[in-house]
Amino acid sequence: MEKIRTLIIGGGPAGYTAAIYASRAGLKPVLYEGMQPGGQLTTTTVIENFPGFENGIDGTALMDAMRSQAANLGADIRYGTVSGADLSSRPFRLTLDDGTELSAEALIIATGAAARYLGLESETRFRGMGVSACATCDGFFYREKDVAVVGGGDTACEEASYLSHLCRKVYMIVRRDVLRASPAMQERVMHARNIEILWNCSTQEVLGDDSGVTGARLQRKDGEVFDIAVDGFFLAIGHHPNSELFSRWVATDENGYIVTEGKSSRTNVEGVFAAGDVQNPSYRQAVTAAASGCVAACDAEKFLNSLNPGK
Repeated sequence: MEKIRTLIIGGGPAGYTAAIYASRAGLKPVLYEGMQPGGQLTTTTVIENFPGFENGIDGTALMDAMRSQAANLGADIRYGTVSGADLSSRPFRLTLDDGTELSAEALIIATGAAARYLGLESETRFRGMGVSACATCDGFFYREKDVAVVGGGDTACEEASYLSHLCRKVYMIVRRDVLRASPAMQERVMHARNIEILWNCSTQEVLGDDSGVTGARLQRKDGEVFDIAVDGFFLAIGHHPNSELFSRWVATDENGYIVTEGKSSRTNVEGVFAAGDVQNPSYRQAVTAAASGCVAACDAEKFLNSLNPGK
């Protein structure tokens, strides 16, 4: 069994940043990237709101740069997926999908959260070409254009409200005849001049061509099928934190997000830390994920130093 001082699980901005800071602190981090090296940002195109890039930067390029920076500082970055975990005692025991067993003195969980999608083939085909699960990330590209937002909860209303300040027209596609959002959020979208709510509608297909999304085919509850013309199609039906592997030991909230102590990255299990979207349902931004990766590495350093003072 390989013994690891600091194990980081997850290869997005939180994981890579944790690896950068852990490397500089001499924590000898080993990072397993999982099934999607680079995380959700590798499914986007130009990122314009990450500090330091005046003309924006491609999502994959940003993640490649973070990965290279961590590796250059000494992080051992590996392809592979952690499929089993035993956090009942330290050192923690983890198993890779190929059966390899590891032990770790400190563990940083940075496995992220996955956006929920409708499951349409056309939705997958146009992902990154007009289909998005983050209005804050991609809304800028649809200035003075028409877009659609799927969902009827607080998240959908927040996304629609945000887009309404950028876009010419925002359609909200709502399956029911009521919104599930809080009264304040309902009030906001109901009174927005350029938000139109399409009640009792479900999406049958995302329409588009080689240039990207051009519209959506909807069906009303009474069976009527009709098309709307839009340039952007935003999903706002929730996210699913990738925390199941650890939830037997690590406390999570009612939605599965890992609970951390105060402003720290500490979980209820001593020596286990969480960073990024797996513990933060509020922002889901690359810059906040990166910041929390820094926090996790600093917390891990303090923890490991407490075990071996002076080392």
